[in-house]
Formats: sequence, C-alpha cells, structure tokens
Amino acid sequence: MKNFLAILIVISGLSACTHNVFSKQSYGFTPAENNVVAHRGAWKAKSLPENSLASLREAIHLGVTGSEFDVRMTSDGVLVINHDADYHNMLVEKTTFAALRKINLENGELLPTLEMYITEGLKNNTTTALVCEIKPSSISKERGQIIAEKTYNLINKLGAQSRTMYISFDYMMLTKLRALDKDVLTFYLDGSKSPQQLKEDGVSGLDYLLQKIERKPEWIKEAKENYILLNAWTANDSATIDWLNANSFQYITTNEPELALKMYQTSTTTKGYSLAWSEEFNYTGMPDTSIWSYTIGGKGYGNNELQYYTDGEKENVFVKEGKLHITALKKNKEDNNYTSARLNSQGKAEHKYGLIEISAKLPAGKGLWPAIWMLGSNRKEAGWPQCGEIDIMEHVGYQADSIYGTIHSTAYNHMKNTQKGKSIFIADPYTKFHKYSVNWTPEFINFMVDDVVYNHIPNEKISTKEWPFDQPFYFILNLAVGGNWGGKFGVDDSVFPATMEVEYVRVFEKKEKELPKMIYRGGK
Repeated sequence: MKNFLAILIVISGLSACTHNVFSKQSYGFTPAENNVVAHRGAWKAKSLPENSLASLREAIHLGVTGSEFDVRMTSDGVLVINHDADYHNMLVEKTTFAALRKINLENGELLPTLEMYITEGLKNNTTTALVCEIKPSSISKERGQIIAEKTYNLINKLGAQSRTMYISFDYMMLTKLRALDKDVLTFYLDGSKSPQQLKEDGVSGLDYLLQKIERKPEWIKEAKENYILLNAWTANDSATIDWLNANSFQYITTNEPELALKMYQTSTTTKGYSLAWSEEFNYTGMPDTSIWSYTIGGKGYGNNELQYYTDGEKENVFVKEGKLHITALKKNKEDNNYTSARLNSQGKAEHKYGLIEISAKLPAGKGLWPAIWMLGSNRKEAGWPQCGEIDIMEHVGYQADSIYGTIHSTAYNHMKNTQKGKSIFIADPYTKFHKYSVNWTPEFINFMVDDVVYNHIPNEKISTKEWPFDQPFYFILNLAVGGNWGGKFGVDDSVFPATMEVEYVRVFEKKEKELPKMIYRGGK
C-alpha cells in the first residue's frame, strides 16, 4: 500500500541544518542532524573492510546521516555488495554467487548480499539513511536496467524504501528508478549534467566528484535555485570539508566521518549563517581581476613602510594550489629596498555587515607586518580616518605570539593613540592556517581567532566620528616591511623571501526565518 511521506525543504537553498529529506514519521526513522555520509561505511578508523556489515554498523554507531554502499549483480542474478568490478580477481558480473562466496572478507565476514546488508541496516538504526550506489553493468545497458529494478524491488520488499537514496553513474538507471517510483530519491554521480538538466529529468540531487564541482562552482547556486540536493565525494581533509560546509552542502561523502562530524558541529552554517560571498582562490595564476586590484608604489603609506608595492608581478603575488601567496622580497625598486604586494577589492567586492572569515598562514620574521583589513567605500571622498578602518588581523614579526584586531575612526585612531584594539596569543601562526574573523553588526564588532572572541567593540550610537561602520567596506590584503610599528626593532634581511598565504575570504549573513516549502515524496 502506498503512503506519502511529508518532507520539508527550505526555500532559501536547502541549508546544511535542514538537509534531510526523509519523513520523521516513517517507520520510526528520524535522520541524524548532520550532513555526513560514510563512504562504503565507517571503515577507516577501525580498519574494517569497506562495504562490510561491520563498517555499516560502525556508521550507524557514529550517528552519521547516511552510509553509502555499492551494489553489483552476479552472473546468476544475486545482488551483492562490492565496490570493484572484480572480487579477488573474479569479475562479479561473470561469476556465480557460490564461487564468490568461497572467499570471506578480511574480518571473516561472508561477502554480503544486498538483502543481508539492508536487513542489517534496519537493525537498531533510527538515524542513518542507506545510500545505495548501483554500479553500471559492464555487459550491457539493458542488464543495468534489470539490476536497477531488482535493487529497487528488494529494498521495497524489505521495507527500507523510506530511508534509502539511490546514486549511480548510469543515468538510465536513475531514469528506470524514477519510472518505478516518481518520488524515489536519486543522485547522479558522473558530474556531466547541470542542476537544471537534473531538475528537468526528475533527478533529486547531484553527487559529484569534488574536482568537478570546483571547476563549475556556479552549479552550487544553480542547484539551490532549482531545489537540487548537493553531495560531493570524497572529502577527506579539513579544508575541503570546511568549504563544502560553508556552501551548505546537504551531504558530504567521506572516508573520515569522525572528522566530518566534528567539523559539522563547529561549522558557521550550523550557527544560523549562510554564505553570501567568497573568494576561494580555487584557480592558478594571478588573482582574479574581477575581485582584486593593486595598490602600487613605495610612498611609506603614512607609516614609513619600506616596501614598494608592485603591479601584480608574479614574484610578489600569485595563486597556486588553492591559496593566494603574497611575497615580500629583498629587492630594490625605485627608492625602496624591498618589494611586496597589496591587494584591494575597492569597487569590486564591498560588504556591509556580516560574519567575515579569512583563513591565513603568516610569514615569520622581524620587520614583517602582514595585515588583513577593510576600509569604508567612501575612502576617496571622506579620507582616512573618517571612512573607518577595520583591522581583522595585524601581526608584527617582533611579537611572534600576538594577533591584533582594531578599529580606527575619526574619534578613535592611532594618530591620536585612541584606536580600539586588543591582541590575542597564538602559538603557531607561521606553521598553521588560522581563521581570522569579525562579526560585524549594526550593534557591535567582535574580533575572533578560530572562533574565540578577544575584542568586543559596541556601537556607542553617538555619531559617525565614533561609528562610521554603517556603510559597505572593501578588503585589503598586504604584507608590509618595516614601518613605524612593524619596523620598530628593525628588519631582519635573512627572512626574505617571506610569504603570507590566504586560503579563502568568506562573508556570511545571518539567516532570516524562512517559510518551509512542502514537497511530497512517495514510498511504498
């Protein structure tokens, strides 16, 4: 008998906090409130066989939202769980089940059938969905259609349809599943179709290789606009998982579910924020000119700095391996003994309010002065300090353990020695990337390192002389040499070349309360 399962999907783009698409009333199943899909079960931490019943049980024990597994069919029509096309040098599709069953998994388990696997997945499991990857047939597309139908019918017979998602590289398999049940949840793996095409064909989501998503980041927005669910594989490092969380992926397929669970709990998007804008530096070459311009020259910049800022010379600035590199050199340029780079986003990327996060690794050395900061968009008209300045991160090399966060305005600035700044101790700014942040609202600005607030500046609501921070601001990323502050104790020429690396710049906005959109998905 067919029943209809009510599913809530948030209008604004299916946030990570509301990613689950299963009914909480179906078979006592309430999906876990996270976005982690254990790839072939949770096997790595405890050295379990992939796609084993043991790895499935461990995924359920961890409480991930989904556990992925791979289905193939033997020559005599038995559906088994195995990732590779062969099992101990026997091609699964051309070998009988009895022959395959003669060799156990590494932990002594029998090679599991789909029936065994689904039955195990229903035991003591009220939170973890079953993510069923149906492998394409190497024999024929027609055989693939048979495999898809047999898989669907068996899962249906076992009463697990309401907690199963289907994924495949074979688009015809997904089409077949939809013909069997127009409300079945299907995800395409190949990465060759746009979210718009998936929507037109009735596919529920995309589950694409990370590199394919990185090459087409516009598909993230397109998927959200078309209510296409987002998954990516296989995300195994903290930087990648962080990026997927920032972009509110409903699912993240990983071999490191323990790490992904921990990161989900601390992700900005689980705290009521959504990504409004970002520069991920996910390209190679010079910085994106649609975002960044260069400040050029060696004028000391009001601080008696010693460097000459070049016009995008590759030796001073470039993007490589997902990171912006700003490098200071001991090199003569005009009347300066050092060269470096200073990027700004004026007129190109300006923002008013938000949670702003920048991941960076700083250069070590006396005389260096790296900074990540912002100026008001009226800088040219009003001048400084009337325009306002927000120093998200400043560091001077002679204080190897301190990070500073400061505001400057007409009333509060370093020329009067009235600036509002504080510092925080940090043990390893030169060897690790840290998250430097400000939470900027109409009421206050909080300065943070790795989510720890160390400077809170309230809006006194007196005048713009105290609070010019109610207009758009633009970013500045630079590495200065010397200067009144950075060069207070001289410059150590042995530290050059010196490089600041920036992993990303992200702007999050607080989510408004949203009305849910009700969609019904069928289950038998």
